[in-house]
Amino acid sequence: MALESRITQEEIKKEPEKPIDREKTCPLLLRVFTTNSGRHHRADEFARGNVPSSELQIYTWMDATLKELTSLVKEVYPEARKKGTHFSFAIVFPDPRGKAYRLKDIGSTVSGRKGADDSMTLQSQRFQIGDYLDIAITPPNRAPPLSTRMRPF
Repeated sequence: MALESRITQEEIKKEPEKPIDREKTCPLLLRVFTTNSGRHHRADEFARGNVPSSELQIYTWMDATLKELTSLVKEVYPEARKKGTHFSFAIVFPDPRGKAYRLKDIGSTVSGRKGADDSMTLQSQRFQIGDYLDIAITPPNRAPPLSTRMRPF
């Protein structure tokens, strides 16, 4: 007889995130890799101890939102401050079945506009300390590549 879980994805998502006291909790080092091409780095660029050269190191907490991370990236890259610049976020993590890395799209923000993913946190997307964050930056004059979230069908 097979047992089946009665917990649904909605119930898992409803589990409230524990608030983080930033005064008492030590921040984590978040290694962020950016591209200005509008596309994420390939997973194989993280293989065998290698990482892309465009690294930012940010000290933050697990409750950091995508909008908060966007503002930190804009401090470093003035060209990304233009209204309408699109930021697409992906977590890069080691594949548990092998020696490769995998990318998981987690959301996007747009400079100067409010969006549905603005308040999304690293913790809510199951980011683990040691994972990387890959951000594809698309200038406002170029449309971001269609992702599975944005398909019109």
